[in-house]
Amino acid sequence: MIPFFTVCEQSHIFVLCVHPDLREIVFVIQSQSNSFHVRQAERRRAELLKQAHSLSEVRLKALLSYSFGKNSSWIVFLEEETSVKLNKFVEVLAKFDKNKEWFLGKPLHDEESTIIHHYAFAENPSIFKYPDFAASWVLSIPLVVRLANKVRDEPLKSDFTIDLKHEVALYIWDSGKGPHLTAVPELCTEPEDSPRAQSCATTLSTESPLCGEPVNKEDIFVAVKTCRKFHSERVPVIKKTWEKDALFLEYYSDHADPSIPTINLGVPNTERGHCGKTFAILKRFLSSAVPKTKWLLVVDDDTLISLPRLQILLSCYNPSEPVCLGERYGYGLSQGGYSYITGGGGMVFSREAVLQLLNSGCKCYSNDAPDDMVLGMCLNALGLPVIHSPLFHQARPEDYAGDFLAHQVPISFHKHWNIDPIAVFNKWLKDDSRATTKTEMTLHYKH
Repeated sequence: MIPFFTVCEQSHIFVLCVHPDLREIVFVIQSQSNSFHVRQAERRRAELLKQAHSLSEVRLKALLSYSFGKNSSWIVFLEEETSVKLNKFVEVLAKFDKNKEWFLGKPLHDEESTIIHHYAFAENPSIFKYPDFAASWVLSIPLVVRLANKVRDEPLKSDFTIDLKHEVALYIWDSGKGPHLTAVPELCTEPEDSPRAQSCATTLSTESPLCGEPVNKEDIFVAVKTCRKFHSERVPVIKKTWEKDALFLEYYSDHADPSIPTINLGVPNTERGHCGKTFAILKRFLSSAVPKTKWLLVVDDDTLISLPRLQILLSCYNPSEPVCLGERYGYGLSQGGYSYITGGGGMVFSREAVLQLLNSGCKCYSNDAPDDMVLGMCLNALGLPVIHSPLFHQARPEDYAGDFLAHQVPISFHKHWNIDPIAVFNKWLKDDSRATTKTEMTLHYKH
């Protein structure tokens, strides 16, 4: 678990001083170390500054880096896609006593206990509320001060960071010693042009990012990790769902089966991690044995994915940069650890990223080491960022809050456990009437 003030790899922070009550609000725009995300954050910052200048009762006080004004009353965390109606936001915060501890946001809850939340509140998972980051979330300064003292006096002991929004809420709640999340109806995830957004202080931007056309099929090479025992169980699901959307795809197994076909890379199957197999895939990607493409997608044989949606997302990234994209997890982040792309949701690498990884001498310490974590350690040593997208999912749809998925057009889900995987694909990932236009499909690809 990591503290709230380390949630961003790169942030743009500024203070607005709002009259007549001289309330200061610190807006933290959460961004990432990639040229596309920096541009998106700068656009969001510019929109807020424009609103500040246009409001007669608002004046810009200062631009700060990572130090907050002593008279600040609130810290507001925004995502790149979060649009703010500044005057409405000020009215909402005025309803709360700034001298008390407040944790404000749009609440999410689990319908059933889930592995991504370490099966927290197993007897009644819906009782615990955590914020939907896309709607923004807010801390009062008295709460910030107490949390800062807590971190100073009780150094964090962290292992895995899986779902930051849930773990932030747990840290603030502090086993009942801290505040619960207070629901604020005006913090919304409605599209900003929706009639339902009239009363909202935050909405989601409906502008498509200026990313050009989706990348071509011939620019993506797909590598599927499988093994002999799943040839008849999992591979047919891929063939019935998303295989047809790939131009270049190979199945890698411990057994060469010409009926699929699968390729044996000479790496024995392991029951735990698959580091040896993944690094063999990386080397093959750079060899003359496969077509030369700009992007490599590595998935498990029980990953369900929409390749057309991935093509749209990748249009926002420059393949000449070392891009490593997927659902980001963390290991030991409060103690100098590292981030990594969790493998089940799909790992996407630009050719440049693969080149730098292999040229660095990075390798597995054993064939059964966890491939995603070893890659995370290597990327960390190289100083290359892991780019997070909430549209990749390590778990099944039922493992996520319904309101969280409601404003997404997801790219992937993982695992066939206790589900009909073909039905899940058809409901969540097949492009039909749910998402027929580019605007709809790119609505949340800006994060």
